[in-house]
Amino acid sequence: MENKKRIRSLDILRGLAILGTLGTNIWLFAYLGDVNYIFTFTHNKWWLSGDDFLRILFLSLINGKSLGLLAIMFGVGLELKYQQSKRLNQTWPGRYIWLSLLLLMEGLLHFTFVLEYDILMSYAVTAIVVSFIVKMRKTMIRITMISAAAIHLFFIVLVFLGVLTNSIGDELVAVPKEVVNLYQHGSWMNQMQYRIFHFWELRTEAIFVIPFNMCMFLIGVLLVRRGAFDNNSNGINIRKRMMKTGLLVGLPLNLLLFVPGGYFDFPVRYVFAPILSLGYMGAISFLIERFQAFSLWSVLEKVGKMSLSCYVLQNVLSSILFYGWGLGLDGHPRSFFVIFVWILICLFQMLFAALWLRYFKMGPMESARKRLASLAIRKNIKKDLKM
Repeated sequence: MENKKRIRSLDILRGLAILGTLGTNIWLFAYLGDVNYIFTFTHNKWWLSGDDFLRILFLSLINGKSLGLLAIMFGVGLELKYQQSKRLNQTWPGRYIWLSLLLLMEGLLHFTFVLEYDILMSYAVTAIVVSFIVKMRKTMIRITMISAAAIHLFFIVLVFLGVLTNSIGDELVAVPKEVVNLYQHGSWMNQMQYRIFHFWELRTEAIFVIPFNMCMFLIGVLLVRRGAFDNNSNGINIRKRMMKTGLLVGLPLNLLLFVPGGYFDFPVRYVFAPILSLGYMGAISFLIERFQAFSLWSVLEKVGKMSLSCYVLQNVLSSILFYGWGLGLDGHPRSFFVIFVWILICLFQMLFAALWLRYFKMGPMESARKRLASLAIRKNIKKDLKM
């Protein structure tokens, strides 16, 4: 695949991942931080309620899949930057560490001011760790990837066994009424203070998923090295296998979310979701090749180029729409309404990205982080020269 076309397909996938991430977060906004609505320990009588059926079907197709896809795309981007540094004879990880530290800072600000379920901080820490791993031999990379997956699976199995024996379950997703009241009636300042004072408690998942993120990042690295995005017979065959295996295996496994009791909530989100993510990658890549002139691709490509700006924007918009200090569309909205709002925000982001990139080369946050990175790297170089 030509470089320009290959980058385009990656931007399209990244854009889809960003919009899909809101497909999970939108339920947290709509139900004021009550995570029970993205799990099924409670509120799961889909055979009696069309509303529950629609919500669980939507989550089966979206919840965790976009996070897995986004993590893989981060790994793809990391590997491309690593290959570029080798071509230019630059020190690695070098400036990539500065970029990751900036991402960590951006994630901290996003966590504090917007959303406690920020993923940027976790990705930043993972990126720093993986940036050293990619320098190893392929065998060591695979061993590290398998080890990270094994650690992650160990914890998921413990949770799964706990749910089976009813020793844990509702406790994992218990949300104090005070939290719901905070987002329903509290001011933006009150919410920000809550995030700061409960920092480590609210960052539990971000820490817990680091082994998972490492595995996903390294899958992205290995996909690039195997030529999965090349426009030749090898690349096409890899993408077809990803599509067939990911969809045929991943879809039935993710539909286990319909099993009452919440037994498969954690396995679906943290184990089965990435399988379907790979299926989505293969399927979207196949569709891009077959329907290259489809106008939607160019719009999604723009969202992908502004992924950081769009990620923050969608959460700011959701806060304004659902929280008490905004329009207050909170409470217990119907699933159809929640999905409708998600679609509207996605369409707005597509329009925003298309208009912004008509006049600017990159998104507002992407531009700001590029300037900050340049300043940080320049200062670091000056210090080295003085020494």
